Amino acid sequence: MIEQYKKTIQRFRRDIGVEIDSELLFKALCHSSFTNEIEREDRESLESNERLEFLGDAVLDLCVADILFNRYSVSEGIMSKVRAIVASEEILARVSKERKIGTYLLLGKGEEKSGGRERDSILADALEAVLGAIYLSNGLTESKKFVYNILEEYIERAIKGQLLLDYKTALQELTQGLYGVRPDYVLKKEEGIPPDNFFIVSVNINDEEAACGKGETKKGAEQDAARKAYRKMKIALEEKKGNEN
Repeated sequence: MIEQYKKTIQRFRRDIGVEIDSELLFKALCHSSFTNEIEREDRESLESNERLEFLGDAVLDLCVADILFNRYSVSEGIMSKVRAIVASEEILARVSKERKIGTYLLLGKGEEKSGGRERDSILADALEAVLGAIYLSNGLTESKKFVYNILEEYIERAIKGQLLLDYKTALQELTQGLYGVRPDYVLKKEEGIPPDNFFIVSVNINDEEAACGKGETKKGAEQDAARKAYRKMKIALEEKKGNEN
């Protein structure tokens, strides 16, 4: 099975700039939807990236904690907050997109058609699986170098308070400051069967729909709606300020 994807593995290894064992890297790129669709005899000898993702998640937490402790003179509270931000699904998915990991993923036909290559949860998990493969191939020192390389910008911005992920809180502070009201979230639709279901939520401000969000959980959809509304309002405020000047 791995021979069919030898060129894909080589390209990925070259693009990411880290030497990784071929079998481990192949496994890191195998989504469960892919392993579930292949022939039975191959399936028995093929493993998805879920176990590597579990390992990579733990390695990521350790690496970020080590980087924050040894490179930055910040308090424990700030270290905890920064680690939560940079190790979040949103940031990991963003980094995964920057590194074009989605183009290399091995997905099942159904997942491919439903946009799996752009799905944040899949991309974040794949990045953690790749980190798990790096750790098993090269150890903790190389893993830490890789983590610092891909997350340095986000760590710096998070420490400076320039990375915002709790958009619900940010939007509430903005609307209360401007209008003296809180946003109202309304579940508009739930589709699919768990664990492949998703939610669509609207956020209303002053009884008017400001944005709609989509997520694999209701909370995720609310955050997505809040993010869209918050950014839309910030852009409008900046444009208004520019016109006044």
